[in-house]
Amino acid sequence: MSYREPLEIVSGHGRTVRGGDGRDYLDFYSGVAANLLGYDVPQVREAVERQLSTGVLHTSTFYLIRSQVELAERIADVSGIDDPVAFFTCSGTEAVETALLLATEYQRSRHVIALRHSYHGRSFGAVAVSGDKRWQGTGLSPVCVDHVPAGPEQGDGGHGQVDGYALELEDLIDAAPGRRIAALIAEPVQGVAGAVPLADGQLAAYARVVHDRDSLLICDEVQTGWGRTGRFWGHQWDEDVRPDLLVFAKGVAGGLPLGGVVGRRAVMSCLPMPSISTFGGNPLSTAAAVATLDFIVERDLPRRAGQAGRALGALLEEGLAGLASVRRVQGRGLLLGVAFQDPASGAPCAEVATAVHEECRARGLLVGLGGSAGHCVRVMPPLTLTDEEVRRGAALLVDAARGVDRCWSDS
Repeated sequence: MSYREPLEIVSGHGRTVRGGDGRDYLDFYSGVAANLLGYDVPQVREAVERQLSTGVLHTSTFYLIRSQVELAERIADVSGIDDPVAFFTCSGTEAVETALLLATEYQRSRHVIALRHSYHGRSFGAVAVSGDKRWQGTGLSPVCVDHVPAGPEQGDGGHGQVDGYALELEDLIDAAPGRRIAALIAEPVQGVAGAVPLADGQLAAYARVVHDRDSLLICDEVQTGWGRTGRFWGHQWDEDVRPDLLVFAKGVAGGLPLGGVVGRRAVMSCLPMPSISTFGGNPLSTAAAVATLDFIVERDLPRRAGQAGRALGALLEEGLAGLASVRRVQGRGLLLGVAFQDPASGAPCAEVATAVHEECRARGLLVGLGGSAGHCVRVMPPLTLTDEEVRRGAALLVDAARGVDRCWSDS
């Protein structure tokens, strides 16, 4: 459990949930970013109820699912990929696994490059490519993996070092000319690492390197997709990035389980054996996803996420300034993190972050935990939050952090 005393969620509306303890909480974690629109959204509820009224909860892709076809067409249109094909899964982990299967089969190579501090899921292949050491417990892997810099954990955030990062990637690939690299997989903002963005231009530089060497680029947009960073896709912060495969999940279906991959037709159709996902793209989830996508587009939620994220980030920067236990506020849009440290040593400190996490709950605010050392509080509210909720959430988090900072400074 994430808290000392487990918290049950029994109901929700807007950006507020009620716990089994009878208290209301402002939710700045969104079910790990999956409740993109918040709770009890009429348009999504009505779409699900219409599907429920048919009596059909599942058919599988051996039959036509109209909402799945409509959703695939919509995602293909917004993907920015030439001649795109979409494949639906039940989760982000399964979607990453699918992308790795497609890339390695298409390239006839099991060599993959990923980023340090990255997290891509909890399955065999997804864990293998993840650069977060906390998730590499078995030491076993179905792929051969090398890791290159993510950059932002390096002091100045990696800005000004992009050329060096690209050169390191070039050297890694060129050092073994007989080894074909299947793909580079990258998150535009590293979510589990604490909402750490790649340096400006870094993803574009990496994309040029891998494409110049006839390798593939997989963008893991499980947490960054659907507008959360202030752009529809997180990779759009760098111009001219064209993924070969784009992985999505989390908020796409308004909280119902759904993930998938959209990519170039040649890559998506390369498997020599039949492939389906029994529950991937089921009628309930795809009906909810079509309604969610309509909501995002009609209300221009990427723009709203950018505005609210800038306001929230500025309030946190101002309120946390001068605290000895705070390293930095980081992130993009409404994918933010606050990194904490031991006030005495300056080392990343999970104990401080955990204490702030608990104090936020005590004040009626739900946030998450992350960071490569477990030292970050993660902030991922629904994209529909109001200006008043931005101010209230920031004030609650700042108050919690200040209280913990006083305790640590006095000890």
